[in-house]
Amino acid sequence: MSGLSTLYGRRSRRVFIGFIVSSLIACGSSSRAEQKLKDQDCLQCHSDATLSKEVNGKQISLSVDQAKLKHSIHGSMFACVDCHTDVKSLAHDTTPKKIACAQCHSDAQQAYAHSLHAKAAQAPNTQAANCQDCHGGAHEILGADDPKSPVNHVNIPATCGRCHGQKFLMESNGESAQAFISYQESVHGRAIESGSKKAAVCTDCHGSHEILPASDAKSPISKASVPTTCGKCHTQIETAFNQSIHGQAIARGNQLAPVCTDCHGIHSIKSHSDPTSPASDQNLSRDTCARCHQGVRLSQEFGVPGNRVSTYFDSYHGLASEGGSVVAANCSSCHGVHDILPSSDPRSTINPAHLDATCGKCHQGVTRKFTLTKVHFDRDGSNDIGTRIVRWVRWIYIPLIILVIGVMFLHNAIIWRSKAIAKRRIQNPFMVRMTTNQRWQHLILLVSFIILVLTGFALKFPNSWLAEVLAMSEKLRSIVHRVAGVALIAAGIYHIFYLASTRDGRRLIWNFAPRPKDAFDAIGTMLYYLGMRKEKPQFARFNYAEKAEYWALVWGTALMGVTGVMMWAKISVGNLLARWWVDVATAIHYYEAILATLAIVVWHFYQVFFDPDVAPMNWAWWDGKMPVEHYRHEHPLDTESLHTAEENEDSKREEGK
Repeated sequence: MSGLSTLYGRRSRRVFIGFIVSSLIACGSSSRAEQKLKDQDCLQCHSDATLSKEVNGKQISLSVDQAKLKHSIHGSMFACVDCHTDVKSLAHDTTPKKIACAQCHSDAQQAYAHSLHAKAAQAPNTQAANCQDCHGGAHEILGADDPKSPVNHVNIPATCGRCHGQKFLMESNGESAQAFISYQESVHGRAIESGSKKAAVCTDCHGSHEILPASDAKSPISKASVPTTCGKCHTQIETAFNQSIHGQAIARGNQLAPVCTDCHGIHSIKSHSDPTSPASDQNLSRDTCARCHQGVRLSQEFGVPGNRVSTYFDSYHGLASEGGSVVAANCSSCHGVHDILPSSDPRSTINPAHLDATCGKCHQGVTRKFTLTKVHFDRDGSNDIGTRIVRWVRWIYIPLIILVIGVMFLHNAIIWRSKAIAKRRIQNPFMVRMTTNQRWQHLILLVSFIILVLTGFALKFPNSWLAEVLAMSEKLRSIVHRVAGVALIAAGIYHIFYLASTRDGRRLIWNFAPRPKDAFDAIGTMLYYLGMRKEKPQFARFNYAEKAEYWALVWGTALMGVTGVMMWAKISVGNLLARWWVDVATAIHYYEAILATLAIVVWHFYQVFFDPDVAPMNWAWWDGKMPVEHYRHEHPLDTESLHTAEENEDSKREEGK
């Protein structure tokens, strides 16, 4: 009696008495004992909501919802003991064994046994879906045609998403939840969300029970099987693709040929009108087709020209497309979409017999002579008459341009030099603005900075005109860049010693020191040149603009030097600190270079070349001299320099007398 009390716990007296009576009746007759148990017998206990059992420290409910059981696909076909075959009597002292779906669904079980889910379930510390995870609880399984069934067509994404949409669950199994997220945003996922009952869901592509990896030749998502899988819905497109040059290559076993997912994406398939789709007009030529038709891989393996994309972008079509044209022809405009065929095929849209119609879609009234002109114009790889003539034109014009422009430049340089010297002679008397030492420091800074800018941006933009003009190999470019960097750092270190150890240096740093007056001078200067103030602010040896430029130079040189050394010694820095320090240094180096270059062009070049008061150029960087009258106008508060200039002028006059 105590054993029964322990087994059933606090059950109602009615249920307990019913169980005892049923057990006595079953034991009283041998023919009755052999009779199959009925559902009503089981439900005498298992309809009780309080019936539970402790498993691994957790209370597991053993009750059965009769309403759900009645409406399930099993409830109308089987009795309890048809699944619980080891239950022979009501008084089962041992826990019934776990249900094996394979008793009835042997084919599905056999397919599942080969799937990724089954293999994952066998691995330690992993979680994988089983029958109940997808089909629902054992007593609540509904047919796939039932709208409430988790395996109903429209519910499949949500069912798979219970696992594949969970970031931490997927990552714990070494996978990613991005595939499910991408599907939700795809044209298929949005169609299902909008109520479509035909759009592709997970099982349409991956299968139901025997889900295999793409590397398995039997998988419906293997490279060779993708066209057939997509063709279940897109029948006409599959037929056209199989006849195309890509489809024929796949049929021959060429794994490099593209299939549907290579062009449209895998889970993130979007409409071709979506600008983020790889099949959109904006991305087709530059990205999608270029992955195969721009490199040398196909050229080496199969003799397919590898410069089709670059020659397209050299043409008017490509240039117009890059400029934002939405009507310029792209790859699919001429070659087709799914039915792409070689020009030798009579069915091809680029076969000579069809070029009039293909080109005529945009260029109405074209003739055979027009269509015979090459579209992918390869100036170096072709040898037809048109290409040869264009090549000759290039060979003639490039030297001609260099000669004519060179002569023009030399002509103007001679005249400019003569006029500049003549104007310089008129501007007397002069005073010393920069000493010889300072001019050499400036010259080293100037040359090293220009070299760093040219060689640095040539690395960042290797296909730009700048890289072509330099015509340096990567090894030579890197050597020149580093030598210039060392020169810049050395000049900076020398400048520090110069400031500390020389009288001119100490005076220089004192004159460059920022003062509150500089802020008021900046505001006053703007008000003066805007016509809102009558008097212009007066400056000492250096005005606010020159001070700002000097300290920006000090900061920029230090920052570029430190980050440059970090990039140069990236292995040591990465081992000492962390690899991301090098990435941060690279980013700072690049953007500081842009800032410094633009500051020199916009700020410094104005003061040296474009300021009307110093045009055509401020010669102080060259000979260190500046007209006294101009200096007195610009820096009237620098009485020390002006007094020295006046004394020098008086001395010259005395010597002249």
